[in-house]
Amino acid sequence: MSKRKTRRRVTVFKALANETRCRIIEILATEGEKCVCQLVDELGFDQSTISRHLGVLRNADIVSFRKEGLNVWYSLHATCAYQFMKCIDHMCESERAPNLGSCWLKQASGSILSTER
Repeated sequence: MSKRKTRRRVTVFKALANETRCRIIEILATEGEKCVCQLVDELGFDQSTISRHLGVLRNADIVSFRKEGLNVWYSLHATCAYQFMKCIDHMCESERAPNLGSCWLKQASGSILSTER
């Protein structure tokens, strides 16, 4: 595997390793395109915080954007990111993991996933 591919994967995984960014991905996947102001209202953070998170997601090429007047609209570009999140959900809810406490991803999330806001 090339170093370029490895760096790209690390960039994507770092973008996914944040609760707020995962929530943004889920909102865009389930509700469709949103402007920054709508994400601010829905998530309850200030605009600069949401914009910073969207910048990380843009840098990882997970979301795309378009400008319309003064508004910037975001949509999910890499739908596979949401599919990956759903796959993790399924693993944690499967018969192999009878409760969430036994899911190794759930247990590890405290040390792997950032709770940065």
